[in-house]
Amino acid sequence: MRKFLSLFFLSCLAAVAMAQTPALISGNFEKVPAVNFLRQIEAQTPYFFYYDQTQLDSVFVTLTVKDLLLADVLKQAFEKTDFQFSTDAQNRVFITKNIPLITSLPTDFFTPSSSGNKTDYTQAIASGSITNKSKIPIASDNKIYEVGNKTNVIKEGNTVVRGYVRQAKSGEPIMNASILVDSLNRNAITNQDGYYTLSLPTGRHRFYVQSLGMKDMLYNVVVYQDGTLNMELEEHVALLKEVVVSAQKIANVNRVQLGVERLNIEAIKKVPTVFGEADILRAVLTLPGVKTVGEASTGLNVRGGSADQNLVLMNGATVYNPSHFFGMFSAFNPEIVKDVELYKSSIPAKFGGRLSSVLDIGLREGNKKTISGSAGIGVVTSRFNVEGPLVKDKTSFIVAGRSTYANWLLKLLPHPYKNSKASFYDANVTINHRADSKNDLSFTGYISNDRFNLASDTTYGYGNLNFNLRWRHHFTNKLFATFALGTDRYEYDVSSTKNKVNAYKLGFNINQLNFRSDFSYVANPDHTFEFGLNTIRYRLNPGSFQPHGKESLVQPDVVSAEQAMESALYFSDRYTISSNFSVSGGIRYSLFHYLGGKEISYYAPGLPRDESTVVEKKSYDAGDVIKTYQGPEYRFSARYAFSQSFSIKAGFNSQRQYIHMLSNT
Repeated sequence: MRKFLSLFFLSCLAAVAMAQTPALISGNFEKVPAVNFLRQIEAQTPYFFYYDQTQLDSVFVTLTVKDLLLADVLKQAFEKTDFQFSTDAQNRVFITKNIPLITSLPTDFFTPSSSGNKTDYTQAIASGSITNKSKIPIASDNKIYEVGNKTNVIKEGNTVVRGYVRQAKSGEPIMNASILVDSLNRNAITNQDGYYTLSLPTGRHRFYVQSLGMKDMLYNVVVYQDGTLNMELEEHVALLKEVVVSAQKIANVNRVQLGVERLNIEAIKKVPTVFGEADILRAVLTLPGVKTVGEASTGLNVRGGSADQNLVLMNGATVYNPSHFFGMFSAFNPEIVKDVELYKSSIPAKFGGRLSSVLDIGLREGNKKTISGSAGIGVVTSRFNVEGPLVKDKTSFIVAGRSTYANWLLKLLPHPYKNSKASFYDANVTINHRADSKNDLSFTGYISNDRFNLASDTTYGYGNLNFNLRWRHHFTNKLFATFALGTDRYEYDVSSTKNKVNAYKLGFNINQLNFRSDFSYVANPDHTFEFGLNTIRYRLNPGSFQPHGKESLVQPDVVSAEQAMESALYFSDRYTISSNFSVSGGIRYSLFHYLGGKEISYYAPGLPRDESTVVEKKSYDAGDVIKTYQGPEYRFSARYAFSQSFSIKAGFNSQRQYIHMLSNT
């Protein structure tokens, strides 16, 4: 009996000694899921862990330790995360996010001190909390997003994830948003429609989504198969004591293209302009390599090119004269403009027809959530816009207009110009409809008109008229296409009615019917192919001189109409050789057919061209090809990144332009 009591007493002493000796942990953990890591720690120690498994699903631990205390091991394991830990007297460990759990009350909680002061237990910090001095300011929800059909076992292989990045409040697509997959150091940039594609292996990934003016967002994603992941960002206005200027964050460093400038409407509205009206082209003039053709004008000279060597597009429609009111205002209503892209070099193969640059202006789709609008009254102009859903979350519209009442201002000019008059207006209509997850339709309509004279009997006028219909379709997760059909018109006229006998109207117009199809195919993580074709049918009325009014004795003189067709095929490839080195190459083959019907005179070679040197006259019927001009256009650019914030680029472009502007200045 004495022996039994002695053994029992010794075992109790051993148990007490073991309980007082802290457990030491050793092990080599290589990319171990956090849940498995905690289970292994439980097996080595008397501790029990409590946590939310959904929060730890995307956390992996890489760590090598030997004979360390639990607190030291957990500090190292969760050092670069938002997770905290707390331990109570019963060896229970609580893993929480952002805020540590306080496991005990202050000693004076129930018994206040004689001074009447009480410990502020709300500010108490649990022992063992992790201090993270470099937390990333990224918003994140705890949801795990699944792409593809869920399976019990994730099969190895490459997949394509596609989708849209939109504003959470309005449903508007976000252009040039950057999606970074941190585990692969791979990123994608959304296009003008907010669309992106990523080729990546199956498994768990974390998507960091960034865009100017938006809160950065972290998405925890599990990819099983090819599929769609649409993401939303919230607007963000930072209130800072210090302002750090960031040029499109990491997007410009990672992008292969060079000579590309991008502006959003928020940046445009900050540029000082005439009469306080936000002006798209005035903002573009602040970019490097861009100059104005003269004072009080919105014509552009890009890297030495002339004004007619710039292709100006608005939602895919060609705008020949992008100015109002003697060039003081651009023809684009800032209330509905989403963003602006200026290609000065590395012009994508899908664009052509101009030698100097491409100015691509994207319009907003409209609020798909609620009806809203705005209006403004300025010194010389007024504007309004109304937008909202026709079918909530599926169909949206925007109606916008501007007009001027500037005659009072012109009356303040010196006496010779007091009788001057000027007016303009423009109107936009856009409708966007999402038929299903694979089909989107959009319609854009635009009209503008200017009339003015400068204290003379001559009135000048010009206007634009554009209609455009686009269809975006996803054939597969890897193949995406956009089809567009539109018509564009620009007209210019000069008239005088002061002397009824000599009253005249001089006019010119250019009309074009265009069709284009653009395809994008993600072959694998390293190759993205873009190809397509486009064609434009031109009809020009070079000039007409007509009597203006019944009493006019002016003899009509009309230059015969001219027709042409410009077509092109293109193909390009973005090739990611490594995470640091990537190239983009493409070829565009363009053809310009000068068409009949008209009579063409052929002259003797080497002699002045006049009636006496005509050797043959030949008539061509409508649609007959009189002459063809053609040739290849090459595009190449390369990027090498030394770090996340530094890269060097090089590029080469060749362009062809078949129509030109003639001027008598």
